[in-house]
Amino acid sequence: MGKKGGRPQEGQYVPLPYAVLKSAAWRSLSGAAVKVFLELHTRFNGGNNGRVRLSMNEAADALGIGKATVQRSFVELQDKGFIVLTTPGAWYHRRAHEWRLTIKPMQTSKGRISPTNDWKNWSEKTERGSDTDPSAVRMVPPQNPKPVSGSATEPVRANSTRRLGSGMEH
Repeated sequence: MGKKGGRPQEGQYVPLPYAVLKSAAWRSLSGAAVKVFLELHTRFNGGNNGRVRLSMNEAADALGIGKATVQRSFVELQDKGFIVLTTPGAWYHRRAHEWRLTIKPMQTSKGRISPTNDWKNWSEKTERGSDTDPSAVRMVPPQNPKPVSGSATEPVRANSTRRLGSGMEH
């Protein structure tokens, strides 16, 4: 045990409220997005929200995932309301993006701002929209269009007797 009445010397931890963990937004996150969020959270020190730095390269190296996956994860976390980009990074100036975690308060020169919890506004209906909503899909396909004037369709025939494939003769 550490100090009297304190926590054991187990180091820092990432507190995630049950409201977040049980939300539709959290449960819909990909595994990679969860990893990126947790990595961002490890860089939050209590007073730097809005200035939490994590580049795509750093995240890819730290988490062992590809840069494209990291990029998709950042987009997913923004779309679902867990993070907000406050300052875009600059590759040539070697400066990483700066992020705000919406589940944490932010300290400004004017005082403390409560968490915005933007994730509460996300829903699967918002995410999917009417284009992919199963209730909006037609059960009967539309009638085939009338053929355009021209010749009847013919099967495609090969012009060569050479086999396609690896190029090895049999």
